[in-house]
Amino acid sequence: MRVVAEEEEDMLPSTPGKVKIERAGAMTRQLHRCFASTGTMFLWALFLVAMTATYLSFHSFVDTSSRYFAASWGGLHWERQIRASASPRRPPGSAEGAGLSVLVTGAAGFVGTHCSLALRKRGDGVVGIDNFNKYYDPSLKKARRALLASHGVFVVEGDINDGRLLTKLFDVVPFTHVLHLAAQAGVRYAMENPASYVHSNIAGLVSLLEACKEADPQPAVVWASSSSVYGLNNAVPFSEAHRTDRPASLYAATKKAGEEITHTYNHIYGLSVTGLRFFTVYGPWGRPDMAYFSFTRNILQGKPITVYRGRDHVDLARDFTYIDDIVRGCLASLDTAGRSTGTGGRKRGPAPYRIFNLGNTAPVTVPTLVSILERYLRVNAKRNVVEMPGNGDVPFTHANISLAREQLGYKPTTSLEMGLKKFVRWYLSYYGYNRGTQAFNNL
Repeated sequence: MRVVAEEEEDMLPSTPGKVKIERAGAMTRQLHRCFASTGTMFLWALFLVAMTATYLSFHSFVDTSSRYFAASWGGLHWERQIRASASPRRPPGSAEGAGLSVLVTGAAGFVGTHCSLALRKRGDGVVGIDNFNKYYDPSLKKARRALLASHGVFVVEGDINDGRLLTKLFDVVPFTHVLHLAAQAGVRYAMENPASYVHSNIAGLVSLLEACKEADPQPAVVWASSSSVYGLNNAVPFSEAHRTDRPASLYAATKKAGEEITHTYNHIYGLSVTGLRFFTVYGPWGRPDMAYFSFTRNILQGKPITVYRGRDHVDLARDFTYIDDIVRGCLASLDTAGRSTGTGGRKRGPAPYRIFNLGNTAPVTVPTLVSILERYLRVNAKRNVVEMPGNGDVPFTHANISLAREQLGYKPTTSLEMGLKKFVRWYLSYYGYNRGTQAFNNL
């Protein structure tokens, strides 16, 4: 019994509460290990969050940087080029007056190139912008840009829908004038790609006007509308007082919309606006999609040309206007534009709003144009005469230029015969036709 009692006594604690203390210590150690493990996990979680944030920040930085370096504009060197190109070479006290500082949109286009060269030649500052789209061969636009660069005109590659770019340009240079010539041209192409006309001729125009109205100082705006706005008007010659609410093509509709939009910005924000309705412009460095240009190419290559004819076998006629005459009208519009009256987007008084026809006032039928080309090229055309399709073209155009003559001193001087002669000589030279040919030597 004693042994059993001793064994039982040994099993009992010698100090009261010993078992509870040991159990409490074990629980404490377990809790400590648990909290230690949780703390470690918490630290790891913080580390992972920090790494994720760092990665996202770095990714955002790389993405932003890549976009910055991929952009074709920006930087100190770019800004220096802009300022140098925009600086007039005419001193304020010169006989011609202080030089203008002009932003020319569509500067690598046909009219844009000629206007930019003319402005630079007389001592004005010029900066161009062009998106070099593929509506026709971009290599021709790049050749025009090289020509401009050789005369000290810098052309920015960019889109007029890029608000950031436009804002930057106006921040770098306080342009006195904007000559807005960028547009999606062509009547027939509108049936294939209507969105491009809305993008360029409406959205792009609004983007440009927004930048102009916010600029300080606000520039005077001269922009290219079109004779196409006369649409189904039958009264001839076309006058600025005639109806323009019946467009025959989407292209014409976008140009008419542009006239309404520019009037709105003139009325609300005090922008000085001059709209120019061009009549079938042609000449050296012209657009390959124009009839006279494609006729020349096909005649030389021995390919047939398509000559459209109106109803009742009536020949189509156009008021063909040589590029030099158009340029004089554009520059006269810039010189007489009058100042915008707004500041910071707020109008302080009425500003000029004008619209002019710029044409030649001497319509010529398309078959006559072909005959002139045949004579200068010394090659007979293979004519395919067809009735004009319902694609938005109109049978004739004829400009009344009395208003432009009165207010701009506009007076066209180049006949279609002389203008086509100059164009053919340029075409043969530019595209490398044999200078020893009789056709080239006789021009």
